Amino acid sequence: MIFGASSFAGSLQELKENVGSIELYVPKLGIYSGTVLENRKLECILDEMSVYGFPGTVHAPYSAAAPGYPTALQVDTANMGKREFTLLEESMEIANRIGSRIVVIHPGKIGLDKEKSFDSMVKNLESLSSLAENYGVILGLENKEGTDPSNFCCEAEELSGTIELVNSDHLKATLDIGHANLTCGGDPGKLRVFVQTLQKHVIHIHLHDNRGQWTEKYDGDEHMAPGKGCVDFSVLKLLSGYRGVYNLEVFSLEDVRLGKEVIEKTLYS
Repeated sequence: MIFGASSFAGSLQELKENVGSIELYVPKLGIYSGTVLENRKLECILDEMSVYGFPGTVHAPYSAAAPGYPTALQVDTANMGKREFTLLEESMEIANRIGSRIVVIHPGKIGLDKEKSFDSMVKNLESLSSLAENYGVILGLENKEGTDPSNFCCEAEELSGTIELVNSDHLKATLDIGHANLTCGGDPGKLRVFVQTLQKHVIHIHLHDNRGQWTEKYDGDEHMAPGKGCVDFSVLKLLSGYRGVYNLEVFSLEDVRLGKEVIEKTLYS
């Protein structure tokens, strides 16, 4: 079992002492000036990854309304132009350089014409999958939280259907268990069905906890340490053939350590 942690949880050296993989969270790496990738800053991070021998994954830019998210790095996969394709291609190149197989991307936003937005997202994902093949990586399309109805692919059926429409070996699913819990309203039975529905496509996992309901803060998507909310992590046992990274998407080393303990206890009890 390989535990990972997102790079915003601590310094690279601190994370290496606690997990076996690090997810480079591109929007918060500080390597962009506007939309321009600053290669000098990127090289410093890649050098450190190399020195410590980090295996890793990469989280590409996406569309977010959260305070502090860089405005210039907004990417809506249902509405992409040259700038957005360049940003995601640069994340693929970073993954290629660190020897990562996985680049996490988000689904698109629902526009005024839902059907047109969905068709545009699928077309863009087809193009992105071709780019991913060129870089030798696999895109993990992440399920979003159903407490924010502006997103595609909150439900497992829609995410699974989107992956099957694109029909590429370079587009699979990132199962975000916290987002799924919000979509399922904190109901363990519904969460179990969610995981079963998406099971065959899962190539990467994000782990964090919440209370299973909408709140004014982040639509309930609080990214707490596993064990602090109501997520039934035993549903991960349904993924018996999974051999990828269990990435703890939490905000501190303390939460990384707590999350590891909870997940290990849950899966091996």
